Amino acid sequence: MGKKLVMAQKRGETRALCLGVAMVVCAAIAYYILGTTVLPLYQKSVWTQESMCQLIETNIRDQEELEGKKVAQYPCLWVNVSAVGRWAVLYHTEDTWDQNQQCSYIPGSLDNYQMARADVEKVRDNFHEHQVFYCFSTTRENETRVLYRRLYGPQTLLFSLFWPTFLLTGGLLLIAMVKINQSLSILAAQK
Repeated sequence: MGKKLVMAQKRGETRALCLGVAMVVCAAIAYYILGTTVLPLYQKSVWTQESMCQLIETNIRDQEELEGKKVAQYPCLWVNVSAVGRWAVLYHTEDTWDQNQQCSYIPGSLDNYQMARADVEKVRDNFHEHQVFYCFSTTRENETRVLYRRLYGPQTLLFSLFWPTFLLTGGLLLIAMVKINQSLSILAAQK
């Protein structure tokens, strides 16, 4: 009976040790991936100055002119604000400007025109309801863009690092508990 218990303990300890090592390795891989994807975006973000924006005007755009022809497109919202003592165009996130420079807000689902239009109208009504709000600007002199929400802010970075840190801590605790258990077993066997 004693020998079977010792063998079962060794198998269980080996499995727990392997699990702990696997957790630490997965955490290291996650840190590497985050360090090469999210961290550079956070470091390159110039939208660090939090400011107060005051709404000047909003406009829903349904069509755009391309070479003199009106082309049907998805509905989007154009928002002008006063920020940091100057006129600026408000963009929802850093990526909004890259998607379409003529739109401050682009609805998430563009499959159904009516739902997209309702989403844009809801956002416009929200801006009219709250005419003074926080926004993010850059310290550049001639920048005429501000952001409503940062994609790559400190909260995103902390949220991204939470699970790998949790995994690393759990793996190290598991390894430590197995090693303490092994050393206590050796001490008990010596007595």
